[in-house]
Amino acid sequence: MHEKSLKLLNKAVADELSAVHQYMYFHFHCDDQGLDLLAGLFKRTAIEEMIHVERLAERILFLKGDVEMETSAGVKNIKSVKEMLELASQMEVESAKEYNLWANECSANSDSVSKKLFEDLVMDEERHFDQFDTELENLSKFGDGYLALQSIERSKNRATGQVE
Repeated sequence: MHEKSLKLLNKAVADELSAVHQYMYFHFHCDDQGLDLLAGLFKRTAIEEMIHVERLAERILFLKGDVEMETSAGVKNIKSVKEMLELASQMEVESAKEYNLWANECSANSDSVSKKLFEDLVMDEERHFDQFDTELENLSKFGDGYLALQSIERSKNRATGQVE
């Protein structure tokens, strides 16, 4: 009865799992570079994407489907902060666009609960985009000094015993 919804929900699981992997990769590299603000942003976003996987999985299981734990893409080995933020922004825009379409498909197939789930995910993805876009704007306005300030702040906090 809900085959189309199950297919779309599992596609979303794959996309969200890919995002978790990509954002954690970015988190590790930003953390390694002393960029605490960006490292934290990528980590928090990855955790929110994990929560999306959980919500999607709960719906799949309710519909008596099986959760396919495949990813839709491999991790891109990007070390440039600007490129990280550009990819993250692009990923969020694409997810929001797909989830809007999929919400409509679920509605057309008389599955209003999955429709609402996709609509809720769109709100989160748009918020994530806004956060990444803001960081891109900051980087554009302030240049590499913006990143240097984050690294200096970490060094200052460590020197005074305030961090780790």
